[in-house]
Amino acid sequence: MRFFLSLLFILFVSVSALSAQNLKKVYDEKADAMAQIDSALVEAAKSHRYVICQVGGNWCKWCLRFADYITQDKEIADFIQSNFVYVHINSSSRRGEQNNVNAIRRLGNPIRFGLPVMVVLDVDGNVLHTQDSSFLEEGEGYNKNKVMRFLRNWTPSSVEQSR
Repeated sequence: MRFFLSLLFILFVSVSALSAQNLKKVYDEKADAMAQIDSALVEAAKSHRYVICQVGGNWCKWCLRFADYITQDKEIADFIQSNFVYVHINSSSRRGEQNNVNAIRRLGNPIRFGLPVMVVLDVDGNVLHTQDSSFLEEGEGYNKNKVMRFLRNWTPSSVEQSR
């Protein structure tokens, strides 16, 4: 039984890796996530936008699918560009070692929701919202209406209007 479970796990990891293979790798596994966040906050403050940190990894097919989806759909890509500074935060290395522990803590430990997970920050670095991406999924991809609803609800104008 133990052998069968091990074999099943290896098969699952292999299939996940193969399905993510054809998508662009967007996570810099050597980047300092704290510096990425700080840089995004500076840019956001200058341009009156918020920051979205997409936490995940290059090994995660759903992470790469989401990154691909939001760049391939022109309406979504333009909306993000107008309202957010978007940054990909690597949650861990391929060897399973925890990277960027302080950045993950700074973001409120969002990986507890699974990956990918999006964290919206205001220009002061305060966490405004953590979005579990499973609520945006549909079939083997993402639902445009759900993605746009999430994005529209967390723009600077939307949040400031509700205060």
